[in-house]
Amino acid sequence: MSLAATTRAVLQEAVDVYQDSPRATSWLQRQLTRFDDPLRLAVVGPQGSGRTTLVTALAGEPGQGEMTWFRTSPGRSPDELMLMDTPAIDGGAAPSTIEGICMDADAVLYLVRRPSEANLEFLHTLQDHPVARAAAVNALVVLSRADELGGGRVDAVISARQVARRYRVAPEVERLCQDVVPVAGLLAAAGRTLTEAEFQALGALAGVPREELEPRLLSADRFVAEDFPAPVAAAGRAALIERFGLFGVRLALTLIRRGANTLPALAGQLVPRSGLTDLRDAIDGYFAARREVLKARSALIGLEVVLRMEPRPAAAPLATELERLLAGAHDFRELRLTAALRTGRTVFPAEVKSEALRLIGATGTSRAERLGADPVLLAVRRWRDHAENPELSARERRAAAVVLRSCEAMANGSV
Repeated sequence: MSLAATTRAVLQEAVDVYQDSPRATSWLQRQLTRFDDPLRLAVVGPQGSGRTTLVTALAGEPGQGEMTWFRTSPGRSPDELMLMDTPAIDGGAAPSTIEGICMDADAVLYLVRRPSEANLEFLHTLQDHPVARAAAVNALVVLSRADELGGGRVDAVISARQVARRYRVAPEVERLCQDVVPVAGLLAAAGRTLTEAEFQALGALAGVPREELEPRLLSADRFVAEDFPAPVAAAGRAALIERFGLFGVRLALTLIRRGANTLPALAGQLVPRSGLTDLRDAIDGYFAARREVLKARSALIGLEVVLRMEPRPAAAPLATELERLLAGAHDFRELRLTAALRTGRTVFPAEVKSEALRLIGATGTSRAERLGADPVLLAVRRWRDHAENPELSARERRAAAVVLRSCEAMANGSV
């Protein structure tokens, strides 16, 4: 039986045990209902981190209040994820606000402007729960103003990716999140919602001789100055800066000069260059593709709250079952190993890494997708050899043991 199915059954047992407690019953029924709801993805960060901007970029339209529908990739139904735009999480954020986010969200995007300014206290709080600590698989750190990390150059996001690679393997970050992804949020939102008027204005500016335009692109003040005899009025240039940022304007003009001379062509290059495509892939791979596991995790957290707040002798078997589920929840180990392999925290040779990701469900969770044409018993033997190979590091052997467990589950028919 899958983790989600087992968790549903345990929750139903808990409803029976707590049928005389309206508060507990209502809470448990809410956890059961959430299994059938879209996955809830909270966008969290301090003031100025670009939460609302990123929601617009992901959804392709301005956020609609606290909840916005989000389609992760073509072919998926639009109600698979709901984006939650949350209050700013600063040093003075109320504990109730943080607790509410932790309890309401199945997964979290935690936005920081730059690693040196990152306050990881929220992520510590997010995992400050027995179930959460046992399954720290529901957070991504987003460097949401990646263009600033690269000094606003047209290759700024490339530089930000190098920063992210170093940051994601830092021990304090590794324990708290699945991955670190850089995004130029302002550019991503502008690219997703680019208008014809904006495209025309950018096209006109791209026609200005470079020797006249380049000095004006050294700062926003120079670009919007009244004494700049540009084909676009100062107010129009100011609007472009507000929408794209100086980095986005520079990049857009460069792309137009290189041949992106239609609105779809320009938008089609701005979005991936903003890093948004990488973020959407991360959300899809870490969250959407394993939504049932993350929903089960949320439900187990909800169950633990009831068991702790209203202990009773009849609930003792539920507490035991909760501990058993957490100790044996291999799905969580697969998610952690997926992140470790993709981020370089755990290193295998390329072919071994590719096979490991496939077997643990990173490229598809069905038995056929995991195994491909590989006979399951052959996979078991191969990964048992890896898990017992003294030439591998202890970390690599532990990773191989996780893959071996996945293979054994397929061999005995539980996957």
